[in-house]
Amino acid sequence: MFSLSEWQGNTQWQNWTGYVTATPEQKLAPDSIETLQAIVKTAVQENKRVRVTGAAHSFSGCARPEEIAVTLHHLRGIDTVDKSAKEVTVFAGTYLHEIGDMLREHGFALKNMGDIQNQTIAGSISTGTHGTGITLGSVSSQVVAWEWVDGTGTLRSHRRADDATDDDLANALHISMGMLGIFTRLTLKVVDLYGLREESSVYSFDEGLAQFHQSTQAHRHMEWFLFPGTNKLQQKTLTMIPPQPMSGWQKFKDGIESKVVLNGAFYLMSEFARKNPKYTRQISQLSANNIPNTIREGYSYEVFPKPRGVVFNESEYFIKLSNFERCITEINDALLEDTKGSHFPIEVRSHKAERGFLSPTQGQDSIALSFHVYKGIDSDPFFNWVKTTMAKWQGRPHWGKVNKLSRDEIVALYPDLPKFLALRERYDPHNIFMNTWLNEKFLGKVASDKT
Repeated sequence: MFSLSEWQGNTQWQNWTGYVTATPEQKLAPDSIETLQAIVKTAVQENKRVRVTGAAHSFSGCARPEEIAVTLHHLRGIDTVDKSAKEVTVFAGTYLHEIGDMLREHGFALKNMGDIQNQTIAGSISTGTHGTGITLGSVSSQVVAWEWVDGTGTLRSHRRADDATDDDLANALHISMGMLGIFTRLTLKVVDLYGLREESSVYSFDEGLAQFHQSTQAHRHMEWFLFPGTNKLQQKTLTMIPPQPMSGWQKFKDGIESKVVLNGAFYLMSEFARKNPKYTRQISQLSANNIPNTIREGYSYEVFPKPRGVVFNESEYFIKLSNFERCITEINDALLEDTKGSHFPIEVRSHKAERGFLSPTQGQDSIALSFHVYKGIDSDPFFNWVKTTMAKWQGRPHWGKVNKLSRDEIVALYPDLPKFLALRERYDPHNIFMNTWLNEKFLGKVASDKT
């Protein structure tokens, strides 16, 4: 979890994995929106760039602060609740791990979440953080209104129109990586408090693939973990149940899993694979042979997140749902021949179509494929292969993950990029919210940052 004292106490900034680093000139923690506006106005006068670093959980360089780093840690909590409309406005620095309890007190919950809860709500919305479920979108899709400080220090607001085709600004704000400004308040469409039952099973690749579409349609949430080189996968489903808190026993078991399985056994196996790469397949097979068949129940926000005790690097791409079977078969066959140095399971999640200009779904029901490499193992060979493979299927990147696409490749995949960039220029005329990575990916400026 984010520590303000550590953030302020270190001259260097780094992301969660330590792969992306920076030494910003200033680190600022505004305690009010007015102070944040003043920071932006001063940055414009001094020709300095500003990046909000959030919880530093992005694997890409999108949050990298090269001159002024800002945290919204003091801008947290619920601002207003509209029970009749089922809308809750929260301050943008609120962490996902805080939101569940806050909403529960009002009888509400987020419609969907991912399995990581370290991020701020602003960071998750800015990069397109998502969970799984073919009828469900990203956290960004739950936003009905935005408030933000633009690149002149002006406080702006916008409410999403009912017809997305007539709302260019909403489609730009939907996923923006902070390029239009710094979010201050976000209004979310919430749902009544609910519980989830998580069940986990093991299948062979052929068994899982044969029932993939049926399972995707039959469950509110369904995801795979495909173990490279093994022909085995774990299928996890989550089903709505009446709201009830997670038992103390289950929380204890989750804690044990985090400390013993993830921080213990899987860490040791990952270290062995790092030092002895020729045994990568055997490590993957060992993991696949020890997949637990588990059941977990609790409030939705207690069941969604899972402990992540082993540090890794990650790249993720979205493909059309209709291409999934052929794409995943090609990937599985290739990894049966050569694991490419990765023993981490490939995460497979479904995602409802969204209309945002930078949404990796581009208006089509999609499958997100997440690829991981243990920290300390060179991820470039595997991620280069992933990029080449995904290009065959018009794969679009998750903006918070390692992204090896050039600007020309991004332009080809995002036909509405010119509309986004025109709005970006309007709301950030001095380019103070850009950094090297964003300049490279969106403006075509050469950079040395590989992530």
